[in-house]
Amino acid sequence: MRRAVCPGSFDPVTNGHLDIIGRASRLFDEVIVGVLINQSKSGLFSVEERIDMLREVTASYGNVRVESFRGLLVDFCRAQRATVLIKGLRAVSDFDYELQMAQMNIGLAGVETLFMPTNPLYSFLSSSLVKDVAKWGGDVTPHVPDVVRAALKARLVPPST
Repeated sequence: MRRAVCPGSFDPVTNGHLDIIGRASRLFDEVIVGVLINQSKSGLFSVEERIDMLREVTASYGNVRVESFRGLLVDFCRAQRATVLIKGLRAVSDFDYELQMAQMNIGLAGVETLFMPTNPLYSFLSSSLVKDVAKWGGDVTPHVPDVVRAALKARLVPPST
């Protein structure tokens, strides 16, 4: 079975993330979306909330599952019996960092990294940018699934009085 891990913090998941996950699901028998638990960084959404949103928006893919992990990504890959990582690249600046990580991962555990260029529709998109726009009441509808838009609105936009 060809199994791949698509890792990230997904705080929150965007349409760019879903594009990469969906494309990976057509290339591999199983794709495990690995949600990083980073205890030194507090996110807008809890890990459980991120997992719930990801499970809801990937439910239509029969070969995608969502799990959390902490520690080394290569250890998570070993535990999942996955030998490939999927990473989306938006720009050359992403490549510089991701190449170093890919080289470390292959050296540590023989885990290969497949870089997928982001669909140009999402090349500017990041979770941080989405949160900033939502915080100031901007419309993030084109950039995130409806469940994420609703969660952002509930979490960030103060109720009008």
